[in-house]
Amino acid sequence: MKKVKIKINNKVIKCEEGRTILNVARQNDIFIPALCSHPDFPPKANCRVCCVEINGRAKLAMSCKTKVKSGMEIRTDTDRVKKARNLNIELIFAEHIEKCPTCIWRVNCELLNLADRYKLEICRFPDRKGKRKIYKFSNAVEIDGTQCIDCRNCLDACSLMQKINYLELKGKGSEQEIIPLKSNKILEPPLFRAKDLLSEKNKSIDCIYCGQCALHCPVGAAQEQAHWDKVEEILKKKKSENKVVVAQFAPSIRVSIGEEFGLPYGQIVTEQIVSALRALGFDYVFDTSFAADVTTMVEAEELLERLARIRKPLPGSATPLLIRRGDGGEVPMITSCCPAWVKYVEFYHPKLIPNLTTARSPHVHNGGLVKTYWAEKMGIKPKDIIVVSVMPCTAKKFEVSRPELKINGNAPVDYVITTREFAWLMKKNNIDFANIEKTTADNPLGEFSGSAVLYGGSGGVMESALRAAQALACEKSKAKICERRIDFKEVRGLEGVKEATVTVAGKKLRVAVVNGIGCVDEVLKNLNNYDYIEVMACPGGCIGGGGQPIPTTQEIRRKRIEALYKIDKDKKVRRAHENKGVIEALDWLKKNKDLEHKVLHTTYVKRT
Repeated sequence: MKKVKIKINNKVIKCEEGRTILNVARQNDIFIPALCSHPDFPPKANCRVCCVEINGRAKLAMSCKTKVKSGMEIRTDTDRVKKARNLNIELIFAEHIEKCPTCIWRVNCELLNLADRYKLEICRFPDRKGKRKIYKFSNAVEIDGTQCIDCRNCLDACSLMQKINYLELKGKGSEQEIIPLKSNKILEPPLFRAKDLLSEKNKSIDCIYCGQCALHCPVGAAQEQAHWDKVEEILKKKKSENKVVVAQFAPSIRVSIGEEFGLPYGQIVTEQIVSALRALGFDYVFDTSFAADVTTMVEAEELLERLARIRKPLPGSATPLLIRRGDGGEVPMITSCCPAWVKYVEFYHPKLIPNLTTARSPHVHNGGLVKTYWAEKMGIKPKDIIVVSVMPCTAKKFEVSRPELKINGNAPVDYVITTREFAWLMKKNNIDFANIEKTTADNPLGEFSGSAVLYGGSGGVMESALRAAQALACEKSKAKICERRIDFKEVRGLEGVKEATVTVAGKKLRVAVVNGIGCVDEVLKNLNNYDYIEVMACPGGCIGGGGQPIPTTQEIRRKRIEALYKIDKDKKVRRAHENKGVIEALDWLKKNKDLEHKVLHTTYVKRT
């Protein structure tokens, strides 16, 4: 790329031609405010607070859209810029009803930061959106029209990134509003090409609760439905109501939450999380990575069982056919850890339900073990235990409300709070996370293998299952020469679709990893080409989940996932079947086959 010289505020800068002024300024530590700009999407210049003055131009330019050219002289602090910028920010406050006391954005709100930085009067203009609706999608995500600043990032997240197209822009000018599609409205988003191939008739559209709209909203108009207040109330009343309150946290949280407290992207803070949860008042803290090893064992066993039933390919065909087992289950087997993906299958592609693995997701596995295995060990009645999951995901809130997950009438997990909600609780309670003393998670549900933390990133579920499946297949075959790989680097990375051919139980398997629901179309059109598929709805997997700290960009996702691989590499035990605590728990479950099935497996339903 050609290099050019420009000036920003009289500072000479050498940069690549064709980059935007905003991008170049940020790379050189020159502050230009911007609310609607996000590197995941094309620039829109909707908020208009990133205006700059360019010598020789009569009009102010929007730095998020304007590309640099050789010889450009740019000023970010002229009187014209200040007047326009400040007016735009004050007008945005007229669009955004301030709900600061109950908003988890309050302590790091960019809109409030700009008002403070430029000493603006946030109530100069009357609010004009006070009568807008709040749209709630199940118990997971919501869009508050009274707080929307019309940046349209949620539209880009839902359509360009996820290709769901559930949101639309209604009205024009000052009357425009982001709303969900009416139930009787039918669109043809790109993904319906694959759906038509599968002869699906239902073409209505629904939210999958992935939360990417919330992750890309700069002002909290799109956000998770808050459950932190309910959790805080439970912690206050636990003694009077004789409840034992247990917390668990997902693998990806340990490499993301530090960002909320000024720590570098991808910094590993596992033990600080444990200490912070105890400081909030939780009686026990477990690491969901333990249950990720459980999920790996269940999924690896199921994969081997399904592969044993694959018919031989037809003459001239290099790939297996879809086949149905006697008790249900098809090949290719598809992961089910991601509840947004499961919702997508249940609504858009119910014919794929038999392909989903019956294994429950890790935090649901953990909740089930807490209320059975651990409860018996501790002599506590399951109904007296409350399990709270700290997750990177908004769809997990919906997942735990699924009635088919209940075990003897008890939900395995009672509440889910996102990474952002957890950070808000710590800030609200003045917990100095960056400097808190480190402690380790409680046992017997605290130890984990290197495979387990890989669940936090795209390709991690696949790699964990392949590690275990190879080892289990070798043990069963007792062959002298048997492949027992640990690293499956071909399924790693942040590409949209990753493909590989691996050997398990003497069979060549073609596997695929889908990184983001917007990339699933390519794989759905070629299902017969694969034996095993991982799908994560959010780009990057859980490290880019809808409940993660903001901002989340491709580069941030990369740093988080690299930290997970470092944890895995440094662990002595790197495969699930070598986790002794997991084997103990599974052996305990095997004594009661009915309970074993309830704790480890689930079912899915067609949704309309």
